[in-house]
Amino acid sequence: MKKIILLFFLFVGIYSSAQLNHPKASPAAAVTQEVGFTTIKVDYSRPAVRGRKVFGNLSDGKKGLVPYGRIWRVGANESTKITIDTDVSVLGNTLSEGTYALYAFPEENEWEVVFHKNTTHWGDGRKNYNPEEDAFRVKIEPDSKASFQENFLIYFDNITHDEAEMVWHWENTKVVIPIAVDTKGMMEEQISKALQPGPSAQTYYETARYYVEQGIRYPEALAYLNKALELGGDTYYFHRVRSLAEAALKDYKSAIKSAQKSLELAQEQGKDEFVRMNQKNIDLWKGKLKN
Repeated sequence: MKKIILLFFLFVGIYSSAQLNHPKASPAAAVTQEVGFTTIKVDYSRPAVRGRKVFGNLSDGKKGLVPYGRIWRVGANESTKITIDTDVSVLGNTLSEGTYALYAFPEENEWEVVFHKNTTHWGDGRKNYNPEEDAFRVKIEPDSKASFQENFLIYFDNITHDEAEMVWHWENTKVVIPIAVDTKGMMEEQISKALQPGPSAQTYYETARYYVEQGIRYPEALAYLNKALELGGDTYYFHRVRSLAEAALKDYKSAIKSAQKSLELAQEQGKDEFVRMNQKNIDLWKGKLKN
């Protein structure tokens, strides 16, 4: 009996030692992007073209790696996952905070991109995929004349405080999916709370700076900057943002005066970049007064 047990463990040891941990042909990757206050993360795998036809059919009628009309896992290995930490909007469809599987149904002239609530399927879940578990689908026109991309790539581009484009790029095909976030709504909620009784000079300044950066509510921004200066005293950045608000309201004389004050204070503190920026604006606004 002891010999049998010994032989069993010897066999298991030999078998276990023979197992190799192969590198993946389609290595795992992740991309994380902040859009305003929202963080978007995509976990996926990156298959390579390796000289093969990827999308559609070959000239002899055989299917490519990703045939038209059939579900695709948007990568390789397990299904691709997208995680968002706030609600977002995709072409008018609300995607609630959470994690979703990404699928696609490619066609030559139009793709259906799927945000799917069931994240447990391996790969494309072809046999178990249930369209009733979709959060929603959107239709996207692919760019089939994009530059060549060897390994499947997901990235974000054209990023602002309020939106970004999620781009899928492989072979000569690129699909661009717009994602919008309600940064303005979240910011207004923050501002409303921050401006409760007793706000600091910095709170007034940061609120005004946000409005100026967004190109909105210039009169309110100017009022808040005056409050900031009243409570916090002269600073080069308070005066600089006030000059921008005044210029946006076309009060160029006041804007020049504020910019000159900002320049002098910045010069005293060795803030050369702000000296240059203020001088550039002063020259610009003097030119507008002449015209």
